[in-house]
Amino acid sequence: MENRNRDNTTKSAKKKKKRINRTFRTVGKFLVLIQMLLTLIFIAFTWRLGMIPVKYVAGLGAILLVFAAVLFTFQSISRGKAIISKLVSLLMSAVLIFGSVYLYRTHNAIWDISGDTLGTQINSMLVAVRSDDPAEKVSDTSDYIYGVQHAEDGSDVDKAMEMVNEEAGTEVMTAEYETLNEQAGALLDGSVQAIVYNEGYGSILDEVYENFQGQIKIIAQYSIETETDTAIQGEAAEVNVKNETFSVYISGIDVYGPVSTKSRSDVNIIATVNPSTKQILLTNTPRDYYVTIPGVSGDSKDKLTHAGIYGVDKSMETLENLYGIEIPFYARVNFTSLITLVDAMGGIDVNSEYAFTTNGDGGVALNVQEGINHFDGQQALAFSRERYSLEGGDNQRGKNQMAVIQAMIQKMLTPEMLLKAPDLISQVSDSVETNMAMDQIQELIQSQLNSGGSWNIKSVAAEGTGDSQYCYSMPGTALYVMQPDQASVDSIKSEMQAVTNGEILTQ
Repeated sequence: MENRNRDNTTKSAKKKKKRINRTFRTVGKFLVLIQMLLTLIFIAFTWRLGMIPVKYVAGLGAILLVFAAVLFTFQSISRGKAIISKLVSLLMSAVLIFGSVYLYRTHNAIWDISGDTLGTQINSMLVAVRSDDPAEKVSDTSDYIYGVQHAEDGSDVDKAMEMVNEEAGTEVMTAEYETLNEQAGALLDGSVQAIVYNEGYGSILDEVYENFQGQIKIIAQYSIETETDTAIQGEAAEVNVKNETFSVYISGIDVYGPVSTKSRSDVNIIATVNPSTKQILLTNTPRDYYVTIPGVSGDSKDKLTHAGIYGVDKSMETLENLYGIEIPFYARVNFTSLITLVDAMGGIDVNSEYAFTTNGDGGVALNVQEGINHFDGQQALAFSRERYSLEGGDNQRGKNQMAVIQAMIQKMLTPEMLLKAPDLISQVSDSVETNMAMDQIQELIQSQLNSGGSWNIKSVAAEGTGDSQYCYSMPGTALYVMQPDQASVDSIKSEMQAVTNGEILTQ
């Protein structure tokens, strides 16, 4: 009897152990099946991102699925290996979930940057009083006369004044002026006690009134958003960026914060790209170039930098008119963009023609050596902005800006950076704006990863002669301008055509 009970107990224990092992294996196989499903989702998101060549996506998918299959077979062998395989499967599933979320967000970031979506332009409207005025906030100005002008930003001025009246607790008195110049002068001479104007014009006023921004005090700032469609901002052309030569206008605006803020364009570089020959020509046009702004200034001329105030499309049209070319694409960046981009790339190596020390503008006093310098984002900005320490002044600053752009392009075209492109784009999505379509961005990165090879980059700069002339955007006061040297412009036209013809340029 005792032996029979012992046998029954043993059989019961064995059955229980088998049930536990079956359950253990079933759980393990279920975990691996979940891993396989997550692998397929990850591969789908990688494919959807559109930046990694098909051969790499297929290879990665095969490796991940084979790895999952190996883990699946481990569930049928020794319990120790099965436990390890379950832990590995859980870890892989967590990695795949993280990777899928990352790819999903990166895809959305590219969508936000590209010209496939509607954009928002931010007009930063400032309320200013004289620097010695006791008012510290708008509520202190209820009895002030506000100088306004509607010629440039009529609807934005009205929206800003609504906010002023709300904060002041009353409808303040206003005085209308025909030009920004007159409006600013009225504040400085005491005709009005406050003014409302677009922050984008602040630097222009410094050109008219010495140290204007040092003579005033900003007591309020209102960000007014306006929806813009891609047609207004220069809709992307149907260009086959894999095989056709194309040009990109690189616009650097002189503000921090949102890249969509209305502002002058201090950096005006055209990148002419021939993807077949891997030739890039970078052309810098000085910001003070004295030109007409199509659709804005008529027969009157203005500084190139002022064209940016009327929209990036106006800067593009101005340069198209100057060089007789088509510029289908633009990329717009600001001070914040440059810092973010360079830091995300781990710094860049910039070749400087001269040794000099920056004046500390932007918070960095930088000792630049002749030759190669490694810069982080803040240092690259300081190098790009400096002009007072340079014998060539603004002309040399333009060349230095091209040296920074060239260093960024050279680093971005390395396989390491191209594979990190999704992460870089995700980091700078709020700091860069372009009208290039998403599929064109994807095709560019895919093409370079597929073909590899180095690019030849040449930099040229338009030249001119300093002068003093009246400008369309600031009538009544002669400003410093640069009269274009037509021989220089014609030479650049020839080099642009040479790139289109498939020629390789020498520096």
